Amino acid sequence: MTIFVEHLGKNYGELQALNNMNFSIETGEIVGLLGPNGAGKSTLLKILSCLMSADSGNANICGFNIETQALDVKRNIGYLPENNPLYPNMFIREYLEFSAGFYHLGKLKKNRINEMIEITGLKDHLSKRIGILSKGLKQRVGLSQALLHDPKVLILDEPTSGLDPNQIVEIRDLILSLGVNKTILFSSHIIQEVEALCKRVIILDEGKIIADGLTSSLAIDNGKSNIVNVQFNADIDKKDLLAIGRIKRIQNLKNHEWLIECEENIDIRKDLMAFAMKHNLTILSLNQQSNKLEGVFHELTKKK
Repeated sequence: MTIFVEHLGKNYGELQALNNMNFSIETGEIVGLLGPNGAGKSTLLKILSCLMSADSGNANICGFNIETQALDVKRNIGYLPENNPLYPNMFIREYLEFSAGFYHLGKLKKNRINEMIEITGLKDHLSKRIGILSKGLKQRVGLSQALLHDPKVLILDEPTSGLDPNQIVEIRDLILSLGVNKTILFSSHIIQEVEALCKRVIILDEGKIIADGLTSSLAIDNGKSNIVNVQFNADIDKKDLLAIGRIKRIQNLKNHEWLIECEENIDIRKDLMAFAMKHNLTILSLNQQSNKLEGVFHELTKKK
């Protein structure tokens, strides 16, 4: 197996971010880490990337211990954090040449940079400074950097966060192509992304694994409610949304995005469009969720 996690725990003061976490990932798997905000996804990925120490337990990546063999672990992983740290005044090739210096690629350096530029579709943007690139292109630059040393494992934290629908599809296709010969663990709070990319999903809530299995086996149709994913162009008050009526549960994700669970057989999309007009808002995306995994996720993570 490529990733092995045993009894992993992490506390922030009195807050238990990870609680006795156990799982393993086989070579070549693409596994989605799903959970609401604050579930522990980013903490777990930072620990596996040797950017943070665990308080208890153990983890190995490619046979190397994350605590005692951190350098060996880092040689075998490529990590893309949620807030992709880039140098805005650098050009793309300049940034990749700078990053390649950390990996001691020697004679392979030039070929690896050219290969990454080709794979991630950055060839037509080399004359631009990173600071003026779109969010989608910046994510591609970050992926290029993470892939420079040809790691066996990719760890991606919210790789499609903040992207528009076309950019999401582009990054999704890129991740799928990379998954042919790499093990990939990525986090998301967007269930559609996990279903599109992964055969297996691990669901976290309050630092615990509450489900782990094949996406198809976890996906059951409870047939009790309808769920809509809507993203506005600005902040709104949750109370105003609830005032629409016929809403069972509502969850604020990020970037003005909401998951709204409605009563059975209710299509609330027209009401949301009217709501947007009334409050002078623009709807950036609006989707009726038909994913079976959606019902499982909400049943498992809803607060009693």
